[in-house]
Amino acid sequence: MLGLLTVSAFVLTGCSGDDFLRMGMPAPATKEGPIIESLWTNSWLAAWLVGALVWGLMIFVFFRFRRKKNDGIPEQTKYNMPLEILYTLAPLVMILVLAVFTWRDQTALTALTDKPTHTVGVVGFRWSWTFNYLDEGAYEIGTPGQRPTLYLPINETVRFELTSPDVIHSFWVPAFYQKMDVIPGRKNMFELTPNKFGSYVGKCTELCGADHSRMLFNVQVVSRADYEAHIQSLIDAGQVGVLESGRSTDAAGVTK
Repeated sequence: MLGLLTVSAFVLTGCSGDDFLRMGMPAPATKEGPIIESLWTNSWLAAWLVGALVWGLMIFVFFRFRRKKNDGIPEQTKYNMPLEILYTLAPLVMILVLAVFTWRDQTALTALTDKPTHTVGVVGFRWSWTFNYLDEGAYEIGTPGQRPTLYLPINETVRFELTSPDVIHSFWVPAFYQKMDVIPGRKNMFELTPNKFGSYVGKCTELCGADHSRMLFNVQVVSRADYEAHIQSLIDAGQVGVLESGRSTDAAGVTK
C-alpha cells in the first residue's frame, strides 16, 4: 500500500522517471554522487520486488487455501524442511548481496588520493561550522543566525577533514550525497569532486543540542577564478590561519 501511494504521488505531481527513482533526492552534483545514487536506487528496487513477491504469495495463499464451507480441520503438520531451508537461505542471500555492493561502493567512496587538489578542514561546533582552507591559510566561520558559506572550485578534488571540539555532529550536503560524522577527538576524512555549478545547502544531521536545527551552511560551486577571489577576500578581511576550536579570537585572545 505504501509503495502504491508513493507511485501515485510521483505520477500526480508530474515527476520524471529519474526523480521517481531518486525518491525525492536531488540530482547528484559531484563525480562520486552517481555511485551512491545507484546503490540507493537499486536497494529500493530490490526492496520493492521482494515486497511485491511476498505480498503476492500471501494473497495467493489467502485465496487458494481459504477455508470453505463444511471443511473439516486441516491436516496438522509440524515441519516442512524445504520451506524452512528456503526462508533461512533467501534472507541470507539478500543480505549478502546488499553487503557486497555496499562494501564495494563504500570502499570506492572512502578512498583517499595521495595529493588532493584542495583540503578543507571542517570544524563542527555547537552550533555552526568553521571551514579552514588549509592550502590557502584562510577560514570562514558562522553562527546559528549567520550561515557560513563553503566555496569549492568546480571539477577539482577536495578532501574534507572533519573534527569537533565538543559533541558529535554530522556533515552533509544533500546534493553531494556523501555524509560523514564529525566526532570529538577523531579526524574523519573523505574526498569528492563537485561537477555542477550552483548554490547548495548543507546541514548537521546528528542531533547535537538546542540549536541543532539551525546548524546550517551554504555551498557555492564556482570557477577557479571566483574561488581564488573569495579566498583573497577572506585574507583581506583578516580571516587568516586555522581555527581548530570553532571559535575565533581577537588580538587579545578574547573569544568572539
